[in-house]
Amino acid sequence: MNEALLRSLTPNVLGILVRRGATFAAAEDAVQDALVEAVRVWPADPPRDPKGWLVTVAWNRFLDATRADTARRRREDRLDEEPAPGPSATVDDTLQLYFLCAHPSLTPSSAVALTLRAVGGLTTRQIAQAYLVPEATMAQRISRAKRAVSGVRFDQPGDVATVLRVLYLVFNEGYSGDVDLAAESIRLTRQLATAIDHPEVAGLLALMLLHHARRASRTAPDGSLVPLAEQDRGRWDTALIAEGVAILQAALARDRLGEFQAQAAIAALHADAPTAEETDWVQIVEWYDELAGLTDSPVVRLNRAVAVGEADGPRAGLAALAALTDSLPRHAAVAAYLHERDGDLATAARLYAEAAHKAPDLAERDYLTRQAARLNARLSR
Repeated sequence: MNEALLRSLTPNVLGILVRRGATFAAAEDAVQDALVEAVRVWPADPPRDPKGWLVTVAWNRFLDATRADTARRRREDRLDEEPAPGPSATVDDTLQLYFLCAHPSLTPSSAVALTLRAVGGLTTRQIAQAYLVPEATMAQRISRAKRAVSGVRFDQPGDVATVLRVLYLVFNEGYSGDVDLAAESIRLTRQLATAIDHPEVAGLLALMLLHHARRASRTAPDGSLVPLAEQDRGRWDTALIAEGVAILQAALARDRLGEFQAQAAIAALHADAPTAEETDWVQIVEWYDELAGLTDSPVVRLNRAVAVGEADGPRAGLAALAALTDSLPRHAAVAAYLHERDGDLATAARLYAEAAHKAPDLAERDYLTRQAARLNARLSR
Protein backbone atom coordinates (compact mmCIF):
# COMPACT_ATOMS: atom_id res chain seq x y z
CA MET A 1 0.00 0.00 0.00
CA ASN A 2 1.42 3.37 -1.09
CA GLU A 3 0.73 5.54 1.96
CA ALA A 4 2.48 8.54 0.38
CA LEU A 5 0.10 8.36 -2.61
CA LEU A 6 -2.96 8.30 -0.35
CA ARG A 7 -1.70 11.28 1.62
CA SER A 8 -0.96 13.26 -1.53
CA LEU A 9 -4.45 12.60 -2.93
CA THR A 10 -6.36 13.35 0.27
CA PRO A 11 -6.60 17.18 -0.05
CA ASN A 12 -7.73 17.03 -3.68
CA VAL A 13 -10.43 14.47 -2.95
CA LEU A 14 -11.61 16.44 0.07
CA GLY A 15 -11.71 19.65 -1.95
CA ILE A 16 -13.78 18.03 -4.70
CA LEU A 17 -16.43 16.87 -2.22
CA VAL A 18 -16.63 20.31 -0.61
CA ARG A 19 -16.89 21.97 -4.02
CA ARG A 20 -19.79 19.63 -4.86
CA GLY A 21 -21.71 20.82 -1.83
CA ALA A 22 -20.66 18.67 1.12
CA THR A 23 -19.87 20.43 4.38
CA PHE A 24 -16.24 20.24 5.40
CA ALA A 25 -16.99 17.93 8.35
CA ALA A 26 -19.13 15.56 6.28
CA ALA A 27 -16.64 15.53 3.42
CA GLU A 28 -13.72 14.83 5.75
CA ASP A 29 -15.56 11.90 7.34
CA ALA A 30 -16.40 10.47 3.93
CA VAL A 31 -12.82 10.81 2.71
CA GLN A 32 -11.52 9.04 5.80
CA ASP A 33 -13.96 6.18 5.12
CA ALA A 34 -12.70 6.00 1.54
CA LEU A 35 -9.08 5.87 2.71
CA VAL A 36 -9.88 2.99 5.04
CA GLU A 37 -11.56 1.17 2.14
CA ALA A 38 -8.54 1.84 -0.07
CA VAL A 39 -6.22 0.28 2.49
CA ARG A 40 -8.47 -2.81 2.47
CA VAL A 41 -9.03 -3.13 -1.29
CA TRP A 42 -6.06 -1.71 -3.16
CA PRO A 43 -3.38 -4.28 -2.27
CA ALA A 44 -5.35 -7.00 -4.10
CA ASP A 45 -7.09 -4.81 -6.69
CA PRO A 46 -5.26 -1.50 -7.33
CA PRO A 47 -7.33 1.01 -9.36
CA ARG A 48 -6.17 2.47 -12.63
CA ASP A 49 -7.27 5.94 -11.50
CA PRO A 50 -6.59 6.15 -7.73
CA LYS A 51 -7.92 9.69 -7.39
CA GLY A 52 -11.10 8.93 -9.31
CA TRP A 53 -11.62 5.79 -7.22
CA LEU A 54 -11.29 7.76 -3.98
CA VAL A 55 -13.64 10.49 -5.20
CA THR A 56 -16.31 7.97 -6.19
CA VAL A 57 -16.11 5.97 -2.97
CA ALA A 58 -15.98 9.08 -0.77
CA TRP A 59 -18.93 10.68 -2.59
CA ASN A 60 -20.98 7.51 -2.22
CA ARG A 61 -20.15 7.36 1.48
CA PHE A 62 -21.21 10.98 1.82
CA LEU A 63 -24.51 10.30 0.04
CA ASP A 64 -25.14 7.24 2.22
CA ALA A 65 -24.59 9.32 5.35
CA THR A 66 -26.83 12.08 4.00
CA ARG A 67 -29.64 9.65 3.21
CA ALA A 68 -29.43 8.20 6.71
CA ASP A 69 -30.02 11.60 8.22
CA THR A 70 -33.72 12.34 7.86
CA ALA A 71 -33.17 15.96 8.87
CA ARG A 72 -31.29 16.49 5.63
CA ARG A 73 -33.83 15.09 3.16
CA ARG A 74 -34.12 18.28 1.15
CA ARG A 75 -30.39 18.65 0.93
CA GLU A 76 -30.12 15.03 -0.19
CA ASP A 77 -32.52 15.63 -3.06
CA ARG A 78 -30.33 18.48 -4.29
CA LEU A 79 -27.09 16.53 -4.04
CA ASP A 80 -28.13 13.01 -5.03
CA GLU A 81 -26.58 12.94 -8.45
CA GLU A 82 -24.11 10.17 -9.20
CA PRO A 83 -20.84 11.60 -10.59
CA ALA A 84 -20.20 10.69 -14.19
CA PRO A 85 -17.82 7.75 -14.64
CA GLY A 86 -14.31 8.30 -15.96
CA PRO A 87 -11.28 10.25 -14.78
CA SER A 88 -11.90 12.84 -12.09
CA ALA A 89 -11.56 16.56 -12.64
CA THR A 90 -8.07 17.96 -12.56
CA VAL A 91 -8.93 21.06 -10.51
CA ASP A 92 -6.57 21.29 -7.53
CA ASP A 93 -8.38 22.40 -4.38
CA THR A 94 -5.39 21.95 -2.09
CA LEU A 95 -4.66 25.68 -1.89
CA GLN A 96 -8.24 26.43 -0.85
CA LEU A 97 -7.99 23.80 1.87
CA TYR A 98 -4.90 25.54 3.23
CA PHE A 99 -6.87 28.77 3.54
CA LEU A 100 -9.86 27.00 5.06
CA CYS A 101 -7.70 25.30 7.69
CA ALA A 102 -6.13 28.66 8.58
CA HIS A 103 -9.54 30.32 9.08
CA PRO A 104 -9.46 33.19 11.61
CA SER A 105 -12.22 31.56 13.68
CA LEU A 106 -9.81 28.78 14.68
CA THR A 107 -7.24 28.85 17.45
CA PRO A 108 -3.63 28.26 16.31
CA SER A 109 -3.60 24.73 17.77
CA SER A 110 -6.87 23.84 16.04
CA ALA A 111 -5.68 25.30 12.74
CA VAL A 112 -2.51 23.22 12.93
CA ALA A 113 -4.41 20.03 13.75
CA LEU A 114 -6.91 20.59 10.94
CA THR A 115 -4.12 21.31 8.44
CA LEU A 116 -2.33 18.10 9.37
CA ARG A 117 -5.56 16.11 9.04
CA ALA A 118 -7.07 17.66 5.90
CA VAL A 119 -4.01 18.68 3.90
CA GLY A 120 -1.35 16.44 5.42
CA GLY A 121 -3.52 13.34 5.41
CA LEU A 122 -2.42 12.27 8.90
CA THR A 123 -4.70 10.24 11.12
CA THR A 124 -6.05 11.55 14.40
CA ARG A 125 -3.86 9.02 16.21
CA GLN A 126 -0.72 10.25 14.45
CA ILE A 127 -1.49 13.90 15.22
CA ALA A 128 -2.25 13.06 18.86
CA GLN A 129 1.06 11.19 19.17
CA ALA A 130 2.94 14.12 17.67
CA TYR A 131 1.38 16.50 20.21
CA LEU A 132 1.66 14.05 23.11
CA VAL A 133 -2.06 14.25 23.93
CA PRO A 134 -4.69 11.48 24.15
CA GLU A 135 -6.30 10.53 20.85
CA ALA A 136 -9.75 11.39 22.24
CA THR A 137 -8.56 14.91 23.08
CA MET A 138 -7.21 15.44 19.59
CA ALA A 139 -10.39 14.01 18.04
CA GLN A 140 -12.47 16.57 19.97
CA ARG A 141 -10.15 19.38 18.88
CA ILE A 142 -10.42 18.37 15.22
CA SER A 143 -14.20 17.94 15.45
CA ARG A 144 -14.61 21.43 16.89
CA ALA A 145 -12.41 22.84 14.16
CA LYS A 146 -14.42 21.10 11.44
CA ARG A 147 -17.66 22.46 12.86
CA ALA A 148 -16.19 25.96 12.99
CA VAL A 149 -15.38 25.98 9.26
CA SER A 150 -18.27 23.84 8.03
CA GLY A 151 -20.18 26.85 6.69
CA VAL A 152 -17.22 28.66 5.15
CA ARG A 153 -17.39 29.04 1.39
CA PHE A 154 -14.45 29.01 -1.00
CA ASP A 155 -15.45 32.30 -2.63
CA GLN A 156 -13.09 34.74 -0.92
CA PRO A 157 -9.31 35.11 -1.30
CA GLY A 158 -7.43 33.52 1.57
CA ASP A 159 -4.85 35.14 3.81
CA VAL A 160 -1.45 33.79 2.77
CA ALA A 161 0.19 35.20 5.91
CA THR A 162 -2.14 33.17 8.14
CA VAL A 163 -1.47 29.98 6.19
CA LEU A 164 2.27 30.52 6.52
CA ARG A 165 2.00 31.14 10.26
CA VAL A 166 0.15 27.83 10.65
CA LEU A 167 2.81 25.98 8.67
CA TYR A 168 5.56 27.62 10.74
CA LEU A 169 3.79 26.52 13.91
CA VAL A 170 3.80 22.94 12.59
CA PHE A 171 7.54 23.21 11.85
CA ASN A 172 8.36 24.53 15.30
CA GLU A 173 6.59 21.62 16.97
CA GLY A 174 9.53 19.46 15.85
CA TYR A 175 8.76 15.76 16.03
CA SER A 176 7.60 12.99 18.34
CA GLY A 177 5.81 9.68 18.00
CA ASP A 178 5.85 8.26 14.47
CA VAL A 179 5.23 11.62 12.77
CA ASP A 180 8.11 14.00 12.15
CA LEU A 181 6.32 17.35 12.14
CA ALA A 182 9.39 19.27 10.99
CA ALA A 183 9.67 17.09 7.88
CA GLU A 184 5.89 17.13 7.43
CA SER A 185 5.76 20.92 7.49
CA ILE A 186 8.51 21.07 4.86
CA ARG A 187 6.51 18.65 2.69
CA LEU A 188 3.37 20.77 3.05
CA THR A 189 5.23 24.01 2.36
CA ARG A 190 6.77 22.51 -0.77
CA GLN A 191 3.26 21.57 -1.83
CA LEU A 192 2.04 25.11 -1.19
CA ALA A 193 4.99 26.56 -3.11
CA THR A 194 3.95 24.60 -6.20
CA ALA A 195 0.38 25.91 -5.91
CA ILE A 196 1.06 29.60 -5.31
CA ASP A 197 3.76 31.92 -6.64
CA HIS A 198 4.50 34.09 -3.61
CA PRO A 199 7.91 35.25 -2.34
CA GLU A 200 6.97 34.72 1.32
CA VAL A 201 5.99 31.09 0.62
CA ALA A 202 9.45 30.67 -0.88
CA GLY A 203 10.94 32.51 2.09
CA LEU A 204 9.29 30.17 4.57
CA LEU A 205 10.42 27.11 2.63
CA ALA A 206 13.99 28.45 2.54
CA LEU A 207 13.87 29.17 6.28
CA MET A 208 12.65 25.66 7.07
CA LEU A 209 15.32 24.03 4.89
CA LEU A 210 18.12 26.11 6.40
CA HIS A 211 17.03 25.32 9.96
CA HIS A 212 16.41 21.67 9.19
CA ALA A 213 19.90 21.37 7.69
CA ARG A 214 21.36 21.84 11.19
CA ARG A 215 19.06 19.38 12.91
CA ALA A 216 21.53 16.50 13.30
CA SER A 217 23.99 18.73 15.17
CA ARG A 218 21.55 20.36 17.59
CA THR A 219 21.66 17.64 20.23
CA ALA A 220 24.44 15.53 21.74
CA PRO A 221 24.18 11.71 21.91
CA ASP A 222 22.75 12.03 25.44
CA GLY A 223 19.97 14.32 24.16
CA SER A 224 21.40 17.54 25.60
CA LEU A 225 21.21 20.77 23.62
CA VAL A 226 24.22 21.94 21.62
CA PRO A 227 24.24 25.74 21.05
CA LEU A 228 24.86 27.02 17.53
CA ALA A 229 28.41 28.16 18.24
CA GLU A 230 29.39 24.69 19.45
CA GLN A 231 27.68 22.62 16.76
CA ASP A 232 29.71 20.32 14.50
CA ARG A 233 29.26 22.09 11.17
CA GLY A 234 30.51 19.02 9.37
CA ARG A 235 27.18 17.40 10.25
CA TRP A 236 25.12 20.13 8.60
CA ASP A 237 23.25 19.03 5.47
CA THR A 238 24.98 21.00 2.72
CA ALA A 239 22.46 19.94 0.07
CA LEU A 240 19.56 21.41 2.09
CA ILE A 241 21.59 24.56 2.74
CA ALA A 242 22.32 25.00 -0.97
CA GLU A 243 18.65 24.48 -1.86
CA GLY A 244 17.49 26.88 0.83
CA VAL A 245 19.93 29.59 -0.25
CA ALA A 246 18.93 29.23 -3.92
CA ILE A 247 15.22 29.49 -3.08
CA LEU A 248 15.89 32.52 -0.86
CA GLN A 249 17.96 34.32 -3.50
CA ALA A 250 15.19 33.89 -6.06
CA ALA A 251 12.63 35.23 -3.59
CA LEU A 252 14.74 38.25 -2.58
CA ALA A 253 15.30 39.11 -6.24
CA ARG A 254 11.59 39.88 -6.53
CA ASP A 255 12.04 42.83 -4.13
CA ARG A 256 8.95 42.06 -2.03
CA LEU A 257 10.61 41.51 1.32
CA GLY A 258 8.63 39.78 4.08
CA GLU A 259 9.40 38.47 7.53
CA PHE A 260 10.10 34.88 6.47
CA GLN A 261 12.54 36.02 3.80
CA ALA A 262 14.34 38.17 6.38
CA GLN A 263 14.49 35.27 8.86
CA ALA A 264 15.80 33.01 6.12
CA ALA A 265 18.50 35.55 5.25
CA ILE A 266 19.70 35.45 8.88
CA ALA A 267 19.69 31.65 8.84
CA ALA A 268 21.63 31.68 5.55
CA LEU A 269 24.35 33.89 7.06
CA HIS A 270 24.75 31.43 9.92
CA ALA A 271 24.86 28.52 7.47
CA ASP A 272 27.40 30.29 5.28
CA ALA A 273 29.96 30.78 8.09
CA PRO A 274 32.66 28.04 8.09
CA THR A 275 33.11 28.60 11.84
CA ALA A 276 31.17 30.44 14.54
CA GLU A 277 33.98 33.03 14.73
CA GLU A 278 33.60 33.83 11.03
CA THR A 279 29.88 34.63 11.28
CA ASP A 280 29.01 37.97 9.66
CA TRP A 281 27.29 39.45 12.71
CA VAL A 282 27.24 42.98 11.28
CA GLN A 283 25.11 41.85 8.37
CA ILE A 284 22.94 39.76 10.71
CA VAL A 285 22.21 42.90 12.77
CA GLU A 286 21.20 44.67 9.56
CA TRP A 287 18.78 41.87 8.72
CA TYR A 288 17.36 41.99 12.26
CA ASP A 289 16.77 45.71 11.72
CA GLU A 290 14.82 44.86 8.55
CA LEU A 291 12.89 42.16 10.41
CA ALA A 292 12.07 44.46 13.31
CA GLY A 293 10.72 47.00 10.84
CA LEU A 294 8.48 44.34 9.30
CA THR A 295 7.14 42.80 12.51
CA ASP A 296 7.89 45.14 15.44
CA SER A 297 8.20 41.94 17.46
CA PRO A 298 9.85 42.08 20.91
CA VAL A 299 11.18 38.57 20.34
CA VAL A 300 12.94 39.80 17.19
CA ARG A 301 14.43 42.67 19.20
CA LEU A 302 15.58 40.17 21.84
CA ASN A 303 17.41 38.15 19.20
CA ARG A 304 18.78 41.37 17.74
CA ALA A 305 20.33 42.21 21.13
CA VAL A 306 22.32 38.96 20.93
CA ALA A 307 23.51 39.85 17.42
CA VAL A 308 24.46 43.38 18.54
CA GLY A 309 26.42 41.85 21.41
CA GLU A 310 28.37 39.74 18.93
CA ALA A 311 28.91 42.53 16.40
CA ASP A 312 29.64 45.47 18.73
CA GLY A 313 30.51 43.86 22.06
CA PRO A 314 28.51 42.62 25.06
CA ARG A 315 27.90 46.07 26.54
CA ALA A 316 26.26 47.21 23.31
CA GLY A 317 24.13 44.06 23.46
CA LEU A 318 23.15 44.78 27.06
CA ALA A 319 22.20 48.35 26.10
CA ALA A 320 19.92 46.98 23.35
CA LEU A 321 18.48 44.50 25.85
CA ALA A 322 17.75 47.23 28.40
CA ALA A 323 15.03 48.62 26.14
CA LEU A 324 13.06 45.36 26.41
CA THR A 325 10.88 44.05 29.24
CA ASP A 326 12.41 41.27 31.31
CA SER A 327 9.12 39.34 31.09
CA LEU A 328 9.98 38.24 27.55
CA PRO A 329 10.63 34.50 27.13
CA ARG A 330 14.40 33.80 27.27
CA HIS A 331 15.18 37.37 28.32
CA ALA A 332 17.08 36.08 31.35
CA ALA A 333 19.04 33.60 29.22
CA VAL A 334 20.13 36.35 26.80
CA ALA A 335 21.07 38.65 29.68
CA ALA A 336 23.08 35.85 31.30
CA TYR A 337 25.01 35.20 28.09
CA LEU A 338 25.83 38.88 27.56
CA HIS A 339 26.85 39.40 31.20
CA GLU A 340 29.14 36.37 31.01
CA ARG A 341 30.80 37.75 27.87
CA ASP A 342 31.22 41.06 29.71
CA GLY A 343 33.02 39.31 32.57
CA ASP A 344 30.27 39.63 35.23
CA LEU A 345 30.17 35.94 36.15
CA ALA A 346 28.16 36.33 39.36
CA THR A 347 25.30 38.13 37.61
CA ALA A 348 25.47 35.68 34.71
CA ALA A 349 25.26 32.66 37.04
CA ARG A 350 22.24 34.13 38.81
CA LEU A 351 20.51 34.87 35.51
CA TYR A 352 21.26 31.42 34.08
CA ALA A 353 19.59 29.87 37.14
CA GLU A 354 16.61 32.21 36.74
CA ALA A 355 16.36 31.34 33.05
CA ALA A 356 16.49 27.61 33.83
CA HIS A 357 13.54 28.00 36.18
CA LYS A 358 11.52 29.62 33.36
CA ALA A 359 12.66 27.27 30.57
CA PRO A 360 9.81 25.82 28.46
CA ASP A 361 11.24 22.30 28.14
CA LEU A 362 13.52 19.89 29.96
CA ALA A 363 16.41 20.01 27.46
CA GLU A 364 16.68 23.79 27.65
CA ARG A 365 16.30 23.72 31.43
CA ASP A 366 19.14 21.23 31.75
CA TYR A 367 21.39 23.27 29.46
CA LEU A 368 20.81 26.52 31.40
CA THR A 369 21.25 24.73 34.74
CA ARG A 370 24.62 23.42 33.56
CA GLN A 371 25.68 26.93 32.54
CA ALA A 372 24.81 28.27 35.99
CA ALA A 373 26.68 25.39 37.65
CA ARG A 374 29.73 25.96 35.44
CA LEU A 375 29.97 29.62 36.42
CA ASN A 376 29.32 28.94 40.11
CA ALA A 377 32.14 26.41 40.07
CA ARG A 378 34.49 29.04 38.61
CA LEU A 379 33.39 31.60 41.20
CA SER A 380 34.01 29.19 44.11
CA ARG A 381 37.66 28.56 43.18
